[in-house]
Amino acid sequence: MSQQTFSRIGVIGAGAWGTALANVAARAGADVVLWTRDPGHADEMARTRENQKRLPGVRLHDNVRPTADPRDLAHMDAVLLVTPAQTVRAMAQMFAPVLRVEAPIAICAKGVERGTLLFMADVLEQVAPNHAVAALSGPSFAHDVAAGLPTAVTIAAKDEDVAQRFCASLATPSFRLYHTTDLRGVEIGGAAKNVLAIACGVAAGRALGASAQAALIARGFAELRRFGRALGARDETLMGLSGLGDLVLTCGSLQSRNFALGHAMGRGEPAPGALAEGALTATALVEMAREHGVDMPICAAVDAILSDRLSVSDAVEALLARPQKSEA
Repeated sequence: MSQQTFSRIGVIGAGAWGTALANVAARAGADVVLWTRDPGHADEMARTRENQKRLPGVRLHDNVRPTADPRDLAHMDAVLLVTPAQTVRAMAQMFAPVLRVEAPIAICAKGVERGTLLFMADVLEQVAPNHAVAALSGPSFAHDVAAGLPTAVTIAAKDEDVAQRFCASLATPSFRLYHTTDLRGVEIGGAAKNVLAIACGVAAGRALGASAQAALIARGFAELRRFGRALGARDETLMGLSGLGDLVLTCGSLQSRNFALGHAMGRGEPAPGALAEGALTATALVEMAREHGVDMPICAAVDAILSDRLSVSDAVEALLARPQKSEA
């Protein structure tokens, strides 16, 4: 692995995950600039050395400098883009004129852009074509990472050297990275697992039992693999951290906003907090699957529930009534 690291790293987005990654990069030895759109939020973080809004109780590393001025990222060696998937285009348009052309951008959002049906790397390649693009994904919760609990993720880039440099720049004793050039496979795993996590949350909210939960994860993974293969993803990527690993994590914990959304839906309760990424990705994912002739009944059921075309009860009944077939 290349041992050359990025000594100055910008983090765009001061949510829980952006803050956790900023601390990771700082612990790995980088000087980090953490950007938030709210000047008041930046001032508060600088004063208290804590992101009390998004990641309370976690001290910001001394090498993390909060800011609300995009120009403070002008001299960064690399950038982590840690904003919701549907805002990636707007953020890239804002920062592309500011960043050094040599600075690669790692996308840390998981989803498909609504309307265009583009993955995040494709969006970035449209808006910031002069920057190398990477994607960071895998089974990880911000609070676990911030607490220094063991975590392993994948970083993907078409240019293997870029992926290796991100690995070397972010690795700490408790944060392990694996690299790949299968950028599409990593993005597919992240986008699809969010939708499937909503389905598992619904099953948990309806108290359908552990057996149903296991079946949903297994059959959901079969959908993810079919979709990934149709779009050219490598099987080992889908079986790895950014595919199966992330699916298992998010399909069984209320720490996942997607699982929590499904859980509330299953119980007939209002959605908790901001709308989860999977809810914004479901329609786009199902449209893409239809275009490629891929059968994704669980994802389609989630989309139908979210779009108010089916009730939770009717969606569960429709899935159970599907014809018997070979598992292969």
